[in-house]
Amino acid sequence: MTFMKPNRAPTWRVSAAALVAIATLSGCATNNPRDPLEPYNRAMFKVNDTIDEVALKPVATAYKKVLPSFVQTGVNNFFGNLSDVWTGANNLMQGKGEQGMSDWTRVALNSTFGIGGLFDIASEAGLKKHNEDFGQTLGYWGVPSGPYLMLPLLGPSTVRDTSGLPVDMAANGWSYVDPSRTRNIGTAVRVIDTRANLLDASNLLEGAALDRYEFIRDGFLQRRQSQVFDGESSRKALKEANEGPADAKSIRAAYADDAPATDAAPAATPTAPAPTPAPEAAPAAPAVSSETPSK
Repeated sequence: MTFMKPNRAPTWRVSAAALVAIATLSGCATNNPRDPLEPYNRAMFKVNDTIDEVALKPVATAYKKVLPSFVQTGVNNFFGNLSDVWTGANNLMQGKGEQGMSDWTRVALNSTFGIGGLFDIASEAGLKKHNEDFGQTLGYWGVPSGPYLMLPLLGPSTVRDTSGLPVDMAANGWSYVDPSRTRNIGTAVRVIDTRANLLDASNLLEGAALDRYEFIRDGFLQRRQSQVFDGESSRKALKEANEGPADAKSIRAAYADDAPATDAAPAATPTAPAPTPAPEAAPAAPAVSSETPSK
């Protein structure tokens, strides 16, 4: 599998026209507002599922059984290091400068001390790995996801994420590797390795008595929203989570219940003690001679 660039512009126009036709024919065939293309999506899901069962899953199973685990880890680390470059760029485009610089620091460490990315030195050093693509960046900018869309071979997506795919493909450093034979082999290994990492999850899903299409669709849409907003439920919630109190006054107001009593009211000004009444005069003591010591 490789990323092929179209030779003629009409190819894109034909594809766009086909999507419009599908949306027109099947727009009223479902009650799910997030999946107006459900008839088409279910048909494509069956095609992808058949290809996976016949070809991809058996190869991925053999890959996982035959290759030593350290080789599989090295393959995963190598392509993960390449993806960190574009992840860092997307974090910067989203205004998350600290995460973006952390991603690029990961690339620098893993590419040098990690021997071309075969070893994930950066994670051991405490630099967290992120996963960002241009579809997430568009969502962060406020572009709506649009309808759910099942892509041939690529699987679940949305109209927004599909529109970002050409940018993701152009930013994939592996797509520029020469010769083409090396590029194609590496791309195939990457796909197989990705599928092998999903074997346990797919086996569990196949054993469950449910509508696999709906389960995958709903899970994908929920996970995608979480990825776009970094775990928050909406763009507004994300913005509020990133904004803190502006000054000490607002901090005190936010935590008023925890404020000490001295902060709630000014301390009382100390006053002079009230004068005590003079004691009654005591009876006079008998006179004592200065020559005799008193006891």
